[in-house]
Amino acid sequence: MTKTESRPVKLPPEKAATAHRALQRVRHYLDTHRERAQITVTVEDSDETEPLILPREVVELLAGTLAHLGAGRGVSIVPSDAELTTQQAADMLNVSRPYLIGLLKAGEIDYHQVGTHRRIAASSVLEYRRRDDKRRRAAADELTQLGQEMGLI
Repeated sequence: MTKTESRPVKLPPEKAATAHRALQRVRHYLDTHRERAQITVTVEDSDETEPLILPREVVELLAGTLAHLGAGRGVSIVPSDAELTTQQAADMLNVSRPYLIGLLKAGEIDYHQVGTHRRIAASSVLEYRRRDDKRRRAAADELTQLGQEMGLI
């Protein structure tokens, strides 16, 4: 596993607007060129004249990043095999470190020990978040159904 430094990038409002405009152009290109597995990008640089060729998946990741940045949210890119500290994992889940440690001890998230320190695979954190989101949606759906049955909604 690789170690990671997860420093979120957040743009000031004037640059967020630029990211939003770039997102619109990238999405339009992706929508109108669905069959392309590779995307050719022209970079304005006086030293390089060759176009930059990127896999479609990279451009789609760029579009997702631009969407978050354009909306004023901070973004971090973490490799799925990255080893996270408990604080980094807690930050990814937006929970406290003690709460995360409780999840680890309860077996909700896989981890391993490195000496006295816990290390968590980013993929394990993301898998837990997917499961937790699914549980929350199911609970919300059940509450909505009960509200409808009782005539409250």
